[in-house]
Amino acid sequence: MNPTPAPDPTSSPRAAAWLDRGWLAAALLVVPLCLLLFAQWPLRDLLGEGARLSNDLGQICFALYVAVAVTAATRRRSHLAAHLHPGDVASPARWRIWATALCVLPWALFMLWAFAPQLADSVLRLERFGETLNPGYFVIKLALLLMLLLIVFDAVVSSWQAWRAGGARGRR
Repeated sequence: MNPTPAPDPTSSPRAAAWLDRGWLAAALLVVPLCLLLFAQWPLRDLLGEGARLSNDLGQICFALYVAVAVTAATRRRSHLAAHLHPGDVASPARWRIWATALCVLPWALFMLWAFAPQLADSVLRLERFGETLNPGYFVIKLALLLMLLLIVFDAVVSSWQAWRAGGARGRR
């Protein structure tokens, strides 16, 4: 009988796995986004109506997609970034922990605090698109809230993972 292997301290906790599944599901927003953007031309030229509604719905899909894609790209480290030179003393993981703790997390929390009154007003009024007066502009502002919450959540999860991985290596 094989004993159960010890859990790998660097493996993804449930929160990180949940984030990954959520990002994969949000990637499906690309399909309606493309369809809505493509539909504008035939709606405008062939039917003479519906293009503006298609554009408004496309903006909502795009805002939600980008809100999730920003944190997904950060988690996968696919953003453009400056890299440390091989001779640098501190490890890249340690730099990420410090940068997240001192820059990303405080900025996202500040943005949540500063944006809260405007968001609350927009949602309570069910703000409409300025040009078309179609309902739904408040969803774009909710997408910003979603992005900031995901940034905070991912920063905490990533820092926790890096801290545990470093602590586990130190105990060996």
